[in-house]
Amino acid sequence: MLNEAKSESIKPKVPEEKEKRSNHVDEKPIRWYNFRLIPIWMRILLVVLLFVIAGAAGLMIGYGVIGSGQPLNALKWETWQHMLDIINGKE
Repeated sequence: MLNEAKSESIKPKVPEEKEKRSNHVDEKPIRWYNFRLIPIWMRILLVVLLFVIAGAAGLMIGYGVIGSGQPLNALKWETWQHMLDIINGKE
């Protein structure tokens, strides 16, 4: 008798409504609609923008810290023109 009382107290009591729902065969399954918070074109644009920012940061670190120049000069066209002139043998 004690064992029966313990086994009944362990079982979770489910309301009758939930029992009826789980046994109902004609119930339609819940449909989850998949939608994107960020559209694909915006993700691509974001990745390209992050690549540009990372490239600019790398140029500034390389030119300013390693090359001991002014970091913002790495982004100026005159600096690149000077490097291209050295590569092509014009200077």
